[in-house]
Amino acid sequence: MKVAKHSGFSMKRRDGIAGYLFIAPGIIGFLVFVLYPLISSVYFALTDWSGWNSPTFVGLHNFIYMFTVDPSFWPSLRATAIYVFLSVPTGLALGLFLAVLLNRKLPGIRIFRTMYYLPVVLPSVATLTLWKFILDPQYGLANQLLRTLHLPTSSWLQSNVMAMPSIVIIGLWGVGGSMIIFLAGLQTVSSELYEAAQVDGASVWRSFWSVTLPMITPIVFLQLITGIIGAFQAFNQAQILTQGGPNYSTNLLNYSIYDNAFNGHEFGYASAQMWVLFVIIMIFTFITFKFSNQWVYYEADESR
Repeated sequence: MKVAKHSGFSMKRRDGIAGYLFIAPGIIGFLVFVLYPLISSVYFALTDWSGWNSPTFVGLHNFIYMFTVDPSFWPSLRATAIYVFLSVPTGLALGLFLAVLLNRKLPGIRIFRTMYYLPVVLPSVATLTLWKFILDPQYGLANQLLRTLHLPTSSWLQSNVMAMPSIVIIGLWGVGGSMIIFLAGLQTVSSELYEAAQVDGASVWRSFWSVTLPMITPIVFLQLITGIIGAFQAFNQAQILTQGGPNYSTNLLNYSIYDNAFNGHEFGYASAQMWVLFVIIMIFTFITFKFSNQWVYYEADESR
């Protein structure tokens, strides 16, 4: 019996060692590429560091300079807020609208689903470069089409007023990702609920508001959280289309961090900006989670 117990203990020990060996690459990768840079960025945010010299500790100077002196910070924060409040609701609404349209058993419906989802898998840099040519004020396809229709043209990305709406509209090009998740959620709604609504005399619109939307609120919540985080971290749009202009109107905070770090060689200040952005994202995420129980419906909770 003692031999059997010892043999069993040794086998468990070997299994444990084998398990730790399997997860060791993931743990090492997390420590080296996530935890260490995260902790380092806290220190660098409190230093004056150009990326070449040795960091000089300056305490909260970077944060004080950011909020009181830097002429680009508040415009960047304002541009980011406008982008978030414009892009997130429109992306959710359009994604849900397309999902409802494509949630039908019709011949060839899969072709249309593929067509709407296809832009998601295309490289964002290539598509944004294409849009930059389309919205060129002189030779772009958009203004040529408006001239053909005898409609007023626009400066689009070169206009203080139209630059941000143009970026938001371009962002809807990738709404297929949101659409496909909504579509998956719509297909989980029981048909018995729609049949009961029809028996009660509910219209299509009433069925959507009273049956469809409540049943997919967890999907809406997921899309809202990921949409907010993604919008706050938007970078490619500003970097490729406008370089933050004109007049800081599209100088998104994430692009401002990149610009200060790699163009201004102020890595310490950029680290401080990064932590401010992190705190802002955490606050919005916390608020969204805090109020989610007032409108998100989970079927499992109802069965308890």
